[in-house]
Amino acid sequence: MTQALAGRTVLVTRPASQAAALAQAIRAAGGAAFEFPALEIEAVPLDELSVPLARLAEADIAIFISPNAAQFGMDAIRAGGSLPDAVRVFAVGPGTARALQARGIVDVITPDGQDSEALLALPQLQDVAGKQVVIVRGVGGRALLADTLAARGAQVDFMECYRRLQPQADAAPLLARWRVGGIDAVTVTSAETLHNLAALLGEAGRPLLASTPLFASHEKIAEAARRFGIARVIATPAGDDGLVDGLVNWFRNTP
Repeated sequence: MTQALAGRTVLVTRPASQAAALAQAIRAAGGAAFEFPALEIEAVPLDELSVPLARLAEADIAIFISPNAAQFGMDAIRAGGSLPDAVRVFAVGPGTARALQARGIVDVITPDGQDSEALLALPQLQDVAGKQVVIVRGVGGRALLADTLAARGAQVDFMECYRRLQPQADAAPLLARWRVGGIDAVTVTSAETLHNLAALLGEAGRPLLASTPLFASHEKIAEAARRFGIARVIATPAGDDGLVDGLVNWFRNTP
């Protein structure tokens, strides 16, 4: 593999349990990965999911909005419910589809794009009047998918199976390294991760964050980073491969 990241250190902000693959890919491209999780994921207890699991058991359509939704959702489904045999399963993006397939859900419908807009453009979701739809996601999130499907006549429910939290972390070692030029790039995979990172860094770290190239795995995340005041924001394709490709292309052409 190309060593385009040789001599570069990339900040990896994924949750601790999900950072290994990205860190390994950065090292394979010759770089160093500094892991500083700026997001924590925890499962919603099964006893809080009895109602959505019951609705899911009667659903016509199940939509998983992220790899986390696939992981935590399928864990809950296997522990306390089931997917109907006839349910049509949709995934927002190929990473979510792969996570579902790894858990035995073979027939997954996925759009070409990586977001709710692309999913809503699928022909299979145009005529949903009278259908029971369950959206599997984390607590909170965008309303577009549910609102649009409801406007098309579907009965929409949520199964919110995980929570996103700001970790408790000591940023002092990271700041010490960053101040001497030891961080060359930042990677983020959600706007929430970016805001958590800024909060953990505090005022002392804000100028460092603002002046370091930031690689975001979706244009919407990149837009949030620009509004936040990051000077150089690079939107990449989704997933770890997309982030690494973006890093490699940037540093290959940067002195």
